Amino acid sequence: MGNCFSDLEGGKQAVGVGGGGGSHQRALNAGGDAGHNDAVDLFFRTKGIHALFTQMELSLSASKLRDLDVLSKSDPMAVLYAKKRDGSLEELGRTEVIMNNLDPDWIQKINVTYHFEIVQPLIFRVYDVDTKYHNIPVKTLKLNDQEFLGEAGCYLSEIITKQNQSLILNLHHRDGRGSKNLGTLTVHAEETVASRNAVEMTFRCSHLANKDLFSKSDPFLRISRTVEAGGSVPICKTEVVNNNLNPVWKPVSLTMQQFGSKENPLVIECFDFNSDGNHVLIGKLHKSVAELITLHQNKTGANFISPPRFRHHEKVLKGQLFVDGLVEKQLYSFLDYISSGFELNFMVAVDFTASNGNPRSPDSLHYINPLGRLNAYQQAIVEVGEVIHFYDSDKRFPAWGFGGKAYEGSVSHCFNLNGSPSGFEVEGVEGIMAAYASALQNVALAGPTLFGQVINKAADIAGHSISYNHAKYYVLLIITDGVVTDLQETIDSLVRASDLPLSILIVGVGGADFTQMEILDADNGRRLESSTGRIATRDIVQFVPMREMHGGQISVVQALLEELPGQFLTYVRSRDIVPLNLAQSHA
Repeated sequence: MGNCFSDLEGGKQAVGVGGGGGSHQRALNAGGDAGHNDAVDLFFRTKGIHALFTQMELSLSASKLRDLDVLSKSDPMAVLYAKKRDGSLEELGRTEVIMNNLDPDWIQKINVTYHFEIVQPLIFRVYDVDTKYHNIPVKTLKLNDQEFLGEAGCYLSEIITKQNQSLILNLHHRDGRGSKNLGTLTVHAEETVASRNAVEMTFRCSHLANKDLFSKSDPFLRISRTVEAGGSVPICKTEVVNNNLNPVWKPVSLTMQQFGSKENPLVIECFDFNSDGNHVLIGKLHKSVAELITLHQNKTGANFISPPRFRHHEKVLKGQLFVDGLVEKQLYSFLDYISSGFELNFMVAVDFTASNGNPRSPDSLHYINPLGRLNAYQQAIVEVGEVIHFYDSDKRFPAWGFGGKAYEGSVSHCFNLNGSPSGFEVEGVEGIMAAYASALQNVALAGPTLFGQVINKAADIAGHSISYNHAKYYVLLIITDGVVTDLQETIDSLVRASDLPLSILIVGVGGADFTQMEILDADNGRRLESSTGRIATRDIVQFVPMREMHGGQISVVQALLEELPGQFLTYVRSRDIVPLNLAQSHA
């Protein structure tokens, strides 16, 4: 419901929901956190701008700070840093100085960019600002001239997963030594969303011009927002309706962040789809959301125009656009759900087929280096796990293996990684790593590579949870060195699972040709189709070959996880599931 569609690779089917994250500047904000939209993402990528994100605003307060002043109380100021991978610190912002106060509640907020797909360590430092610097702007203060009151650290994900999005941290010395006398720091996060209001519209066209020779046009709509600087930003695209000059499209949702205001003009273009990506413009028109509402209320259409060409003026076309359905609604963000108590439950499945090589051989993909260097399987487990574990309260993770001769001696395509005959859960990411290392000592590598049983097991768990807990969403990580042997069975399992609260991340390791695996990932815009002809409800798979990511700018984890919030939102919105705090208030 309310889907916008892919503009990549001539995609004809849905891969995400309307909107994106924030943008590099608010004037070009293309959809708040309404979900991932490839058309918007492509627009920014072509301009050298990195992926979409969510802006957060942090509020800070402290309690029982040390008093370092003789004749008065300390004058505290807080400074926030982002800790980079190399351990260096990047300053993100400072609060104001509050005079004579050991329990400050700072007014100045600090903006932070939240990325779901990466771990973001934060460091907070509190200083007592000397009286002689009180008339100097805080941004120009030299921190070495101020007295250090305490330091605390956490991950941004720790804050936003709290139901009130507040976290209390104990302040300590720079060397890590704790002290009850240094006080506490409270951090509260809020998403800087201007509005969650959205308009869901059902568009229809009549009497479109035919641009094909041997059949009728295959039309789709692209909607863009005009910007003051000139030009426009694409914000949404419908699916393609094949061979039809009077198409009716599925509903699309536009958020207020996308269209700015109801009076802001939108550019609505109708194209004839071509598989090579050279889509032919059928016609375009300019209408604001307010004008689209009027079209709906009056049940009237608006004529498309053809753009002016050399020595020719604009031409009013016979083809018209109608708004058959229009509903104003609220679209909640990913963080709205997470902060209300929704959880992401992590599951993992590891490939134990013989093509990985003898685990005792240093050239094996399963070789465990005695010096502690992680193999590709360990690296994928750690890097994905360290992101997702923040969103799972009990941190008990189902872990399986497939393609090996398991503990009972026969080849199994879904065995418990910990060797237990009954329990498949392990404690934390460390528990997965320990179970994996133990399994390598007790499981003989075999084959073939079959995903079906593992996907069905994860789907059973996700399906069972629906009956007792709507606040859980499951994420299955499959790590494999080869192409699946049971491709159609795997597709059938994925199509069945597309109705469930489940996403599947697949990491390909080693040097195999993974071209066939791209079929499972609907990034080409075509949804999976089962052997019985059923089409997947939504895209739930993200596949990444690890070798490609290591040579590029984006990490394996970022590439895997960037679509996950959008897949989550597609699921909850299609079922009209609202954040828990709102569900309870409406009950």
